[in-house]
Amino acid sequence: MATSTVENYIKQIYALQFEQGEGGNVAMGDLAASLGVTPGTATSMVKSLAKSGHLDYVPRVGVKLSESGERLALHVLRRHRLVELFLVETLGMEWHEIHEEAETLEHAISDRVLERIDVLLGNPEVDPHGDSIPSATGSMAKRDLTPLDQCEQGQNVTISRIEDQEEGFLQYLESNKLTPGKDITVTRRDGQAGIVSVQFSDGNQCSMGFPAARKIQVELCG
Repeated sequence: MATSTVENYIKQIYALQFEQGEGGNVAMGDLAASLGVTPGTATSMVKSLAKSGHLDYVPRVGVKLSESGERLALHVLRRHRLVELFLVETLGMEWHEIHEEAETLEHAISDRVLERIDVLLGNPEVDPHGDSIPSATGSMAKRDLTPLDQCEQGQNVTISRIEDQEEGFLQYLESNKLTPGKDITVTRRDGQAGIVSVQFSDGNQCSMGFPAARKIQVELCG
């Protein structure tokens, strides 16, 4: 069984690969910075993971998960996201306070308990932040999402995923009801001022700058 450190490295490499698009190598500097460790520490761990077959490492180029490494990453993500949803739906915790708890529990929970949680929650497809939950077989649904700042005025969209899960940002979204599942209409997009304004179905409105809107991913309504 992989240690928590190994799982954290594998999960982070997967996240960085996802951010930059499929097929690319993750730079060692980016990996070290994202994990809060020195480049030397990251390189030592990556070399070990390469020997175990979890990834491919090329000096001065970077790292890329192997097939087995990707399977492990998806399994860890499944645990993390199901635990997050369990903490919100069953234990009543707020979505801005669950990440650190899930970071700890994802390494301790057994597969047997995880599957019971999955059934209890009704085999969900997304977590509280709108991130897709990998299936038990290691697949994850592809979704066509668009950052809110790129939407045109007059478009009707549904908030589907929050890219930034920092506690303060999530509290800001919660206070303005900008949460996954909400249907909104883009009433204004001012490229010069860098402002997006949206309206909810109840008539309430909210405005935000492009940097905040860029972190809110939406699905276009049909």
